[in-house]
Amino acid sequence: MIALLLRRLLHSVPTLFLVVAGSFFLIRLAPGGPFDLERPLPPAAMENLRRVYGLDEPLAVQFLRYLASLARGDFGPSFSFRDLTVTDLFARGLPVSATLGGLALVLALALGLSLGSLAALRRGGIADRVVGLLASLGLAVPNFVVAPLLQIAFGLGLAWLPVGGWGGGSPKNLILPVVTLALPHAAGIARLTRAALAEVLVQPHIRTQRAMGFSRLRILRHALRGALLPVVATLGPLAAGLMTGSVVVETIFGLPGIGRYFVDGALNRDYTLVMGTVVLVAVLVILLNLVADLCAAILDPRITPSA
Repeated sequence: MIALLLRRLLHSVPTLFLVVAGSFFLIRLAPGGPFDLERPLPPAAMENLRRVYGLDEPLAVQFLRYLASLARGDFGPSFSFRDLTVTDLFARGLPVSATLGGLALVLALALGLSLGSLAALRRGGIADRVVGLLASLGLAVPNFVVAPLLQIAFGLGLAWLPVGGWGGGSPKNLILPVVTLALPHAAGIARLTRAALAEVLVQPHIRTQRAMGFSRLRILRHALRGALLPVVATLGPLAAGLMTGSVVVETIFGLPGIGRYFVDGALNRDYTLVMGTVVLVAVLVILLNLVADLCAAILDPRITPSA
């Protein structure tokens, strides 16, 4: 197992390299630059800025210099936040995004597994149809529609919760963005759980347990062990996406997370900020996919992490 995990990590190195290289050159092919303003700078000032940040060098040299910085854990200076480095911005935004995404993941799993299990146990019944309808709505309605509706209902109408802001991580400030971020993922998990659990519940060993008089809770516990495998397989990219922040949700609710910094960086052609976000997400996807493989191996010992 350890050999396979090490091999998997080694295989992720070229993947990460391709992600970094593709992002590096694609962002520089986009029109505009980090110092293009509404009122153009004098040519001498522009040339001086490009020289200071190394943008006057050939792209190949810039790329090698960026790889060397990454190897030292240095994401470089931010072009749009002039007094801060990308690492400084991540130190500010990552705790916000991780808190928001972690809570959303827990809520999505709790709702999705509960509703999916209920639908599978009541297959063909009213509960199954209601859960299917709710899951379809959760997947069909985008979060940029859900967020304003929740703000209007619970923030402006009932005045129970704030409509935006971080508030130092206050629970009241977290409820609406967490729910908004979790709902579509809960819908997807519910559909996966329902389909997988319904298939497991008709297998011979489950029918044998019913014939032996096992309680419904005990049967469900055994069935979920196999039904969770499809859900676990999706948790790697899902958790990475949630924990690095949602661009739409953080922007609507005014949260100072990585997603919001990524939007600002993309709009301002902040090469290092965009690249740093891409690298961070890629690393998290690789690591969390590996964790998901380990969880799958624990659920089913016949499975080993793929090389």
